[in-house]
Amino acid sequence: MNDKTETTGLSSDVTEVRAQKLKLLREQIADVYPAHFHRTMTNAELTAKYEGLEPDTETQDVVTVAGRVYSSRNSGMFMDIHDASGKIQIFSHKDVTSEEARGLLPMIDIGDIIGVTGVVRRTKRGELTINAQAITMLTKSLLPMPEKWHGLSDIELRYRKRHLDIMTNEESKLRFQQRSRIVSGIRRFMENDGFMEVETPMLHSVYGGATAEPFKTHHNTLKLDMYLRIAPELYLKRTLVSGLTDKVFEINRNFRNEGVSTRHNPEFTMMECYWAYADYEDIMDLVERMFGELAMAIHGSTEFAYGDKEISFKGPFRRVPMPDAVKEATGIDFLAIKTDEEARNAAKAAGFEVEKDWTWGECLAFVFEEKVEPTLIQPSHVTHFPKDISPFAKEVPGEPRLVERFETYCNAWELGNAFSELNDPEEQRARMVEQLEQAHARGEKAKQLDDEFLDAIDQGMPPAGGLGIGVDRLIMLLTNAPSIRDVILFPARRQKAD
Repeated sequence: MNDKTETTGLSSDVTEVRAQKLKLLREQIADVYPAHFHRTMTNAELTAKYEGLEPDTETQDVVTVAGRVYSSRNSGMFMDIHDASGKIQIFSHKDVTSEEARGLLPMIDIGDIIGVTGVVRRTKRGELTINAQAITMLTKSLLPMPEKWHGLSDIELRYRKRHLDIMTNEESKLRFQQRSRIVSGIRRFMENDGFMEVETPMLHSVYGGATAEPFKTHHNTLKLDMYLRIAPELYLKRTLVSGLTDKVFEINRNFRNEGVSTRHNPEFTMMECYWAYADYEDIMDLVERMFGELAMAIHGSTEFAYGDKEISFKGPFRRVPMPDAVKEATGIDFLAIKTDEEARNAAKAAGFEVEKDWTWGECLAFVFEEKVEPTLIQPSHVTHFPKDISPFAKEVPGEPRLVERFETYCNAWELGNAFSELNDPEEQRARMVEQLEQAHARGEKAKQLDDEFLDAIDQGMPPAGGLGIGVDRLIMLLTNAPSIRDVILFPARRQKAD
């Protein structure tokens, strides 16, 4: 079965008929794919303008529209054409349509793109319609569309041929329109809050800012191995050092050479920001305000459905320290445990399998992930993370094993990660050296110390709160999408088998 047959479910005979029609059209009108065509309004604009037009009423208004043919009835007498904004019905008849235009009707197939000029009317049944005076062939489609009402039933085919998925699936089309609104909404929110947007490199000679396996490439001119960005953090912090702005953000694409699942894509979108003279509690307030505004923009309410759950983005969100959440769920009081060995023994006694070299903080984080994280359905800020797993956050006063870090969870997913950022240059260097040694011990021999970043921190970075938001997961929630691949136009996928 070839690719065309797989997509449409129709034989190659159908495509041959279309090819023959294209040949006839070239003989009849010469330019089947014209470079210029000017419509006077979109279908949505037309619908809005004539919303009050009574049934069985014809205007004297002549308009020009364009779109793809989605349905054809009575040998083309009635056609529905869709543009990106909606549909309009086209009526062609010898009483209103030129002979030249009617001569095109047998050549027009579902999926073709046409332009129509004609008079606006509303039928007796209430359908807004254009009485076609002239029809222009704009694009002859050589492939049939999938069956309109069922679209693409093969999930993998939907992701591989996203253009057909959107063409035949209104839910998918709406979701990507909403994605655009959400990303624009994040940008407007940050700018209105006084943040300055910048752009940082996507090619790094030293990768850092997160713990992840990078994608590797090579710069031929510089004769230098480079890495696709895993995080923009270390560059964004340099802007705080520079004094360019006290509030900086970037909506960025990151690349991590890791697994693919319903919640992970190797290429993903984040919003990362840093706010000088603020701390992680200020960032919590920012997250709540942002999430609430986005929910209002998409749903008109801070309450919305995800699957069978009702989610509320109305602030304030619950705030709970990780040790408290673990104690409540398991009875283990990690703050009363003094050593790594005692932490491992306590976790084992409670039925958890832990590694023999895990630290106190690693045990706490693991138990949290196993027992608490799946219960966090409504948005919650989990605070006071172990220092062991948070190398760039400031210590909690009076508790040196914990840091001023929080992650925002909803639907049992991590949506955001934030710190009161470490800005002590000596401690920063010590932690990064320790992190480097751990990476080398894991076999990451390519991992290097980012001396340029450390030099910048030596210059002095103001105290700051930092935040990273997983934009794709946030869009999943706000658009009721079951998989991250449903909100990424062209997600990573396996090579198609022959």
